[in-house]
Amino acid sequence: MNWDTIKGNWLQVRGKAREKWGKLTDDDLDRVAGVRDQLVGKVQERYGVLRDEAEKQVGEWERASADWERGNEPRGVTTETSEVGRGGKRMEASGE
Repeated sequence: MNWDTIKGNWLQVRGKAREKWGKLTDDDLDRVAGVRDQLVGKVQERYGVLRDEAEKQVGEWERASADWERGNEPRGVTTETSEVGRGGKRMEASGE
C-alpha cells in the first residue's frame, strides 16, 4: 500500500498502526493523519528510538499494509514494536 492510499484510508488504517505501536495515543494518530514523516516522528518520540529505527519500523509496517490490503497475513512483522533504546539496543525490562 503506498502512502497516498494510506493517507486516503487513514481512519481505517490507523487501527493497524495502533496495533503495531500501542504507545501511540489516539491524539498522536489524529495528528499523524496519514503523513508518513509525522508517523516516523511519533514512533521516534514515543519509543525513544533513533530516526533510522523509526523509519525501518514504519517501512516494515508499510509493506505489511500492502499484505493486509491483499487479504494476506503480513510477513515478518510483529503487532507491538519491541522496546529499543537509543543506539538500537534492546532495553531490559525494569520489573515494574
